[in-house]
Order: sequence, then structure tokens, then C-alpha cells
Amino acid sequence: MYHAPVRWELLPEENAADGLAGDLGCHPLVAGILYRRGVRSAEEAERFLRPRLADLPDPSLLAGIEPAVARIVRAIDAGERITAYGDYDVDGVTSTTLLVSFLRACGADVDFYVPHRLEEGYGLNLEAVAHLAERGTRLLVTLDCGVTAVAEVDEAIRLGLEVVVVDHHTTPAELPRAAAILNPWQPGCTYPTRHLCAVGVTFLLCAALRRSLRARGRFAQRPEPNLKSYLDLVALGTIADVVPLTEANRLLVREGLEVLARTKRPGLQALKRVAGVEPDGAVTAGQVGFRLGPRINAAGRLDDAGKAVELLLCDDPARAERLARELDAANAERQAIERGLVDEALVLAESQPGACGLVLAGDGWHPGVVGIVASRVVSKLHRPAVVIGIDPETGVGKGSGRSISAFDLYGALSRCSEHLERYGGHKHAAGVTVARESLEDFRRAFEREAEAQLAGHDLTPVCRVDGTLRPSDVNETLCEALEALAPFGAGNPEPVLALMGVRARGRIVGGTDRGPGHLKLTLDAAPTADAIGFGMGDRLGELSGPVDLAFTLGFNEFRGERRVQLGLRDLRPTRS
Repeated sequence: MYHAPVRWELLPEENAADGLAGDLGCHPLVAGILYRRGVRSAEEAERFLRPRLADLPDPSLLAGIEPAVARIVRAIDAGERITAYGDYDVDGVTSTTLLVSFLRACGADVDFYVPHRLEEGYGLNLEAVAHLAERGTRLLVTLDCGVTAVAEVDEAIRLGLEVVVVDHHTTPAELPRAAAILNPWQPGCTYPTRHLCAVGVTFLLCAALRRSLRARGRFAQRPEPNLKSYLDLVALGTIADVVPLTEANRLLVREGLEVLARTKRPGLQALKRVAGVEPDGAVTAGQVGFRLGPRINAAGRLDDAGKAVELLLCDDPARAERLARELDAANAERQAIERGLVDEALVLAESQPGACGLVLAGDGWHPGVVGIVASRVVSKLHRPAVVIGIDPETGVGKGSGRSISAFDLYGALSRCSEHLERYGGHKHAAGVTVARESLEDFRRAFEREAEAQLAGHDLTPVCRVDGTLRPSDVNETLCEALEALAPFGAGNPEPVLALMGVRARGRIVGGTDRGPGHLKLTLDAAPTADAIGFGMGDRLGELSGPVDLAFTLGFNEFRGERRVQLGLRDLRPTRS
């Protein structure tokens, strides 16, 4: 199997971090990582390592919050029907669940609507607006969509609805005529964390709503909702949407993972069981990203994301168990489809050698998994990629793009928009709709954009190593010290460490005809630690001599036993 060459970059040691290590009384390696990530003082380190909900910036800094709160409060007081209209990914599902459950706790008349990915596509659509108007909706709150829906909001207004937009995608030049727009990227917004996802914005909206409703005496005769209890949903959506885990996002996710570990929601309890997440143990960002999130996403990718909202809202354990198993089955089906499409996409990519940007399309490719396929292609080839599934009957292609740090995907699509029927998203992820007859023109235009933006950039994947260790350093003490830097994700990557010139014995586990399996290593110099390279089984032959290993370091807990584990990122022969 082909492996794109990887360039290792050993980050320099920071002597200035020695003082920080002394002030904090922490491991020197941890102090060095903090220093390189912009933490320069003990006070900043305290805020980073032990963030508090009290430090969350005031929701009033979010542009549009006052008219949004005023309109929703008016709907609650008047008993108007409110519909939460959410996107079909994890961010949209958790945003919808959060707003619906919060408003119901406040006594509002509220329901929800999630469009069907395959039948309706992304975002607000005219048919859904008409249907909701007929159903009695008077206030529509869009969640994780709506900021580009100019015509759809106009139609809603014509039908007697008012609209509040809650979104976080790049704002266009023309905004919809909504009663209020909440989006940290809109002009004039002063909220200090721009990279909130939709569920983060929704949480701020609920905090502002609770403050207003409390002042109006709404909770004199009913319990006041505990906002902290909703943070499990915020953590799910924020991690799954891969926004930077910095500033407010880090605070919300760190607190939210603690709530998720002991969640009382029957739906989440059932989802944790089917995903193999310990019911009473700590939950990591990795478990959300690779176990819980994909199962929530699977409903919207292949069928109806409304099932995921129903699961998260469900208070009947037996029904929650049934819904969780349905999502688990959908995820298994999604994985099978994805494997085949990744292979086909990589074969197409090989026919475009030297291309800086890739547009890969196929008849019948499932539009629900093209985003994941694009992510796999980018990870494998380190090029921005747009993967498109074309409907053989209509000739309409629906696709998703993913990018690398040096390439502004949304900006590129905006400059290729004459060849697209529709597009939207942000710098690193976006969706497109394109007609078959426009596909080649779009491919050429996208490649020109990639050549222009990436000229002079080294497109070799980089493995950045935060520090080199001696085998004796691989121990529980260092693992526990590194855990203080969590949660890890975009903007706060898990530290990558290295051992140089070690000898390792390997074997393949989990290999099938569908993949090379995983590389399991035993290190002669650190026999008490496990080492696993997921999907790296085909690299067993590289262990004939001393090797350098790049890895993350943490704990693996299985059947009550905890062992230090190296999560391999790359390996290479030791240079003499």
C-alpha cells in the first residue's frame, strides 16, 4: 500500500519553559509543550489546565443575542409554536437536542425538524418551510445552517413565520432578513471565541434566555434548567465538528466530558453501551470523535438524522436501546460503504499525479459518506480534495471537500462558484452541488486555485514531534502529566513524542481482506508498555533494524487493567 512520505519536524526545546515548570511544579516536558502553545506564565497555565465555567465570556458579547432572546421569549410567553430546524450532522443534532430540551424545560411549545440528507440536502429548503408553516410553526430557529438561506427566509416571512438563525459557517455578503442572526463570524460580533460551533452558540443562547426568563419570573412555578447538565451535548457537537479546542471551546468540552461520563440521558447511556464506552468511566475526546460521534452521524449520512435527535431526547431506556442499536447498525453499514469508496477515490487520485488539489467524482457514490472519504484522501495524500457523488438519473453531483492548513477551501470554492449550483462551509470543510456537465470546468478551476494558493508550500505531510524520550521515560508518571493537557483535538493536538534507535518486535492484529490490520509492537527497552499502530499492519517489514518511533502516550484500560500505551503516528529506520 502506498504511503505518502512523512517529514519529521522535531520542535525545539524551550529553555524559557524551565521557569514555568518550576512555578507549576509540573513535568518539564509538559511545561515545554505549554510554552510552545503560547502559555507563558503560571496564571495563563492555571487558566489552561484548570478552566472554570465562571470564565466563560458573557453571551451578551455575541452579536444578535438581544433580538434573538427577545423574539424567543415572546414566543414562549404567547404559546407560539417554535420549531428547531437542525442540520443532520453531530453539531446540528446536538444543537437541536439542546435547544428543544431547554425550551421544553422552560414550558415552551417546541418541536424539531431535521432535513433528510438524500431527499432534501443541506440547510433550509422551501418545501420544508411551507410544510412547517402549515403545521403551525410561527417561529423557526435554524441550527448549524441558515446564514446563506436568503430566499428561504424570505419565503418563511411571506408565509407568516419569523426566523432566528444560529450558525457558525462563513457569512456571505448578503445575509438573510431574519429577526436575529447569531454567528460569531458575522460583521460586528465581539465574542472573543470566533471558532464556536453551532452547539456552542446554542448553549450561549440558552444561557442568555435563562437569564431573561429568570428576570421575568418564569421559574417561580417551575424548576430552573441547570445549564451544566447540557454540556454533554456541547462536548459531543464541539469535538465532532473539529473546531479548535481552545478558549471557550476548551472550557466547554473539558466540563462537558465530565458531564458525559456520568450523563443521565438514557439515549447517551445506550449509545455509550453500543459504542463500547465504559458506562461509568471517564470519556475522552477520542472516544467522542471515533466512537460516539460517528454513530450519531451515521443516521443522517444514510437515512434520517431525526432518529439521532429522538435518541438524545428519549427518556425511555428500552426505546433508547432500540434507537442506539439502529444507529450502531447504520454506522457499520456506513463503514462498509466508506471502505469501497476510499479505494475508488485513491485510484482516481493516482490518475492525477502532481495535482495540488483534487476533485474526485463517481456515479452512484453515496453522498452521505463523501465527506468522510474526502477526509481519508486528504489524510493519505496531503492535498485539498473535493469528493462528489453523481446521481446517475439526474446528473446532479453532491460532494464534500476537506482541506489542509495552508489552503482556504471556502475561498477557493467562492472563486470557482460559476461552475457550482450551490456551495457553503468554511476554510477547512465545505459542501458543493455541481451538474455533471460542469464537473470538468470545476475540476480545472479548482486545480488552478490550488496551484495559486499552494505555490511555494511543501506539501509533504509533517509529523511534528514535541519531545524525544529515553525508554525509561515511558511510564505512568509522564502519562498522568500529559493528561493535564487534555482534551485534545483541533487547535490543541495530542503531544507527539519520539523514541530514537530502538529495537521492536512486531505482529499484525486484526488483519482482513478489507485492510492491512494493526501493527502491535513490543519494545525491548520498554517491555511494560504496549505500542499499537492502527491501520499500519503493512509496515511490519520496516522493523528489520533499529527504528525511530513517533507516538502519542497514554493509558489503555481493558478489563480493569491499565497499561501505558504508545499510539504510533509514524516509524522510520534509524539514520546512522
